[in-house]
Amino acid sequence: MSKYIGAHVSASGGICNAILNAEAIGANAFALFTRNQRSWVSKPLATDEINAFKTLLTERGFEPQYVLPHDSYLINLGSPDDENLLKSRAAFLDEMRRAQQLGLPLMNFHPGSHLNKISVEECLDQIACEINTALAQTEGVTAVIENTAGQGSNLGNSFAHIARIIEGIDDKSRVGVCIDTCHTFAAGYDLSNEMGYRFTFDEFEQTIGFRYLRAIHLNDSKKPCGSHVDRHETLGNGFIGKEFFARFMHDPLFDNMPIILETPDPTLWPQEISWLRSL
Repeated sequence: MSKYIGAHVSASGGICNAILNAEAIGANAFALFTRNQRSWVSKPLATDEINAFKTLLTERGFEPQYVLPHDSYLINLGSPDDENLLKSRAAFLDEMRRAQQLGLPLMNFHPGSHLNKISVEECLDQIACEINTALAQTEGVTAVIENTAGQGSNLGNSFAHIARIIEGIDDKSRVGVCIDTCHTFAAGYDLSNEMGYRFTFDEFEQTIGFRYLRAIHLNDSKKPCGSHVDRHETLGNGFIGKEFFARFMHDPLFDNMPIILETPDPTLWPQEISWLRSL
């Protein structure tokens, strides 16, 4: 099987539980938080915790390249506020180091927000600078930029934004992109029909390049195309619709990378994963 599908599962009670929770829904990929995403500082991972995670991952048949840790939502690498930027810088480095300790080659994050205090260009260049700082102090982990819906002052809704960030990265072998289908649609790229699908991914190739694609967040959207509202829906029940998911599952462009559900009803994840595989 060349499609690696899972969900953003809970790591509550310890990171090893994420592996068990992924196994329970029939996944062969998964996403997790490696620390409390609602706090700036978390206690370091213990050596026995790291070893147990690596052992269990192998025992349960998961490969590290199909595990997608996600950083804290508090982090804003584009922050115009000095204090917030310092906290974001430290927290992002901690997230990257945790991935490195766990032997996970990817770290997924949202680029950042200008908060209407600095220009879009200045913010994007600052984000690139902060990624460079973290990459210089870690090894073996790729910083994976997630596109956004463009809600509020969030950047990354345009493929051109992400291309500008990548342009500013010194080591381009360690930067990648995660496409969130709900965010893409909400940002104005219409994935609901074949023409829009082709246009969107042609645009991605021309602006960023598929060589940078490392992961997918696979979600339907509660809001229409171009709404700039980030509201995920269960697969096939939103404005993107079932036709897209069939097209996606047949597209080899998305083989051999983690495909992660962040749909709103975790009780449906086993059915959604099974349905995708049936396509």
